[in-house]
Amino acid sequence: MNAPAPTAPTVLAHVLAVDDDPIIREAIGDYLGRNDLRVTVVPDGRAMQLVLDRDVVDLVVLDLKLQAEDGMALARKLRDDSAIPIIMLTGRLEEADRVMGLEIGADDYLTKPFSPRELLARIRAVLRRRRPEVQQGRPEGIRAYRFDGWELNLNTRRLRSREGDTVPLSNGEFSLLVVFLGSPNRVLSRDQLLDLSRLHGDDVYNRSVNTQILRLRRKLATDPGKPGYIRTERGAGYLFGAPVEIVY
Repeated sequence: MNAPAPTAPTVLAHVLAVDDDPIIREAIGDYLGRNDLRVTVVPDGRAMQLVLDRDVVDLVVLDLKLQAEDGMALARKLRDDSAIPIIMLTGRLEEADRVMGLEIGADDYLTKPFSPRELLARIRAVLRRRRPEVQQGRPEGIRAYRFDGWELNLNTRRLRSREGDTVPLSNGEFSLLVVFLGSPNRVLSRDQLLDLSRLHGDDVYNRSVNTQILRLRRKLATDPGKPGYIRTERGAGYLFGAPVEIVY
């Protein structure tokens, strides 16, 4: 009798909670962690950014009334940098903050004091709403690609090098890299790269694919004496020649 095929391990959604009250952090971490979520709790914006740079985060719970920081400014920067869902925590009487937070792109809010059970329900609702969406440059269900020690986080649109440094990418470079990582060891023509990157009206269309790929090669270069990850297949197109791991 053949042994059953091994099943892939379940990847828990990762929630990052930012609150400077240690009691609230402990309550959130404990309750959500017991309900099939991976939870990271931090006290401030600096720690929040460190987690976002290091890990794949699916949703942020953010207190807008941090003692030493402007939570609204943190929410605005997070929305400018990424499409990660945000649930705001606000005071019961702070209607203006809730309105402003929703206007800058937060997905939901919860007023203090709140029950961890209601927070869990709102988190699950936001994650359910976001799951079917297929955003430009983000294949459905994929949170990150990893290759040879590098990681491209599709939530934050950040590329992290093997040394842990953040490598800035233009919109065109990001979208082309997503296409390459989604089709490793497959030759892609210039027309296919244009079509799959969905950027006919953006930088990739207005400038040559060759130029964008040259820039990507420079940013991905690890050893000037060795061929890079993106190889030219003469007369056919380009090929990404490294194994790629998908993070769901």
